[in-house]
Amino acid sequence: MSSQSQTVATTVKGERKKASVLSPLTFLREITKHWAFYVMVLPGLVFLIIFNYLPMFGVVIAFKDYNPVAGVWGSEWNGFKNFEFFFKSDALWRVTFNTIFNNVLIIVLVTSVSILFAVLLQETGGRYRSGIYKSLMLLPFFLSWIVGDYIVYALLNPDQGLLNQIRELFGYEAIDWYGEPSYWRIIMPAAYLLKNVGYTSVIYVAAITGISSDYYEAAEIDGASKLQKARFITIPLLIPVVIILSLLSLGKIFNGGLGDWSAFYTLPRESGILFSTTDVIDTYVFRALRGVSDIGMSSAVGFYQAVVGLVIVLATNYLVKKYDSESSLF
Repeated sequence: MSSQSQTVATTVKGERKKASVLSPLTFLREITKHWAFYVMVLPGLVFLIIFNYLPMFGVVIAFKDYNPVAGVWGSEWNGFKNFEFFFKSDALWRVTFNTIFNNVLIIVLVTSVSILFAVLLQETGGRYRSGIYKSLMLLPFFLSWIVGDYIVYALLNPDQGLLNQIRELFGYEAIDWYGEPSYWRIIMPAAYLLKNVGYTSVIYVAAITGISSDYYEAAEIDGASKLQKARFITIPLLIPVVIILSLLSLGKIFNGGLGDWSAFYTLPRESGILFSTTDVIDTYVFRALRGVSDIGMSSAVGFYQAVVGLVIVLATNYLVKKYDSESSLF
């Protein structure tokens, strides 16, 4: 490298360093200049602080013998006593494995099928036809899991369920779906797939729309088929978006079903025989809080959930940064 190039590189580094240091006066000028944008951000910021950051101070309950009369700060400290019941019970490994297994399977299924559907939707001719397909795919996302429970029960009812009626029609015996835990290793991820695949597909469709058409035109000139364009252009250029969405999903991996654990509570209908495959950390905490009203123990399990989730996100982000630094979250 020549001395002139070194000088230019040094100057650029110095300018970047200066740009990265934001003085209070510069920050105030920035807010004054773009005040309208900051006003629009303000409601979301306030919501985030009130419902996400302020409740973090309640983590001290996990280390206290909580007494509702004395309050959070008036209750006595009891160290790690609240953690003993959970860490010495068989539920620790069961709910941890179920949480990780179900969420990882859900992430893989939803991501894979969503990319496939996004590519198919992009190839669908006609603006109105594509809009109809997207609307139909999005519909399950807006249905609550209570509605989903009735649909699943109508399909899996041991006596009058649609699937058992079809099996009997072909001469097969009926299956007690609510009495065999192994079936729910597939039923739960499949339910999340049907509910979320439409929403995630629309995100990937938007990402595909942002890909320059020059790539596809060049591929057509070279005689590439639609399958080859999807394989060598669309999917490789979607990888950064896939990584970002996967990292965001991993941030919710310890919150039941990617942040929505209610399906693990409603769909199995609180059947104790299914707990071996459907009981996740959130449902365990909810039942513990509802059954024994031990807020300290429930908080301890929630704290364990948050710590392990943080470790998973940091480890995954580190691996992604090693692979592609620009695709990592931080």
